[in-house]
Amino acid sequence: MEGCRIIQFPKILDPRGNLTFTQFPGQLPFEMERVFWTYDVPGGETRGGHAYHRQEEIIIALSGSFDVVVTRMDGSTEKFHLNRSYYGIYVPAMTWRQMENFSTNSLALHLASTPFDREDYIYDFERYKGYAKDRI
Repeated sequence: MEGCRIIQFPKILDPRGNLTFTQFPGQLPFEMERVFWTYDVPGGETRGGHAYHRQEEIIIALSGSFDVVVTRMDGSTEKFHLNRSYYGIYVPAMTWRQMENFSTNSLALHLASTPFDREDYIYDFERYKGYAKDRI
């Protein structure tokens, strides 16, 4: 399984305004089946706080900035600061993620590998750690 990593998207500079895009195949490590966005997060609040059994995800800061803290199945953690619209973080399945430190008017775009399925979510961190112990 690939780990979390920054994916840089093509950036086309133009005096009229820059353009960035993504496509599959090409820049995405999976075929995208769902797109959603997070916005108007009140100061001091967090988002995420879960893992997915199957879903892979790319999170992009289209506007503003925020941090994505990931916890891998081996228990290691890493913080990614996102503040540019031309790169995002790839988060594989079975990786715990929490988003925090949202700037005013930040906008997070989520590209997902699966349609919405409530059964795919793991909301309890202790349960997640139990899955991790079973797999390691």
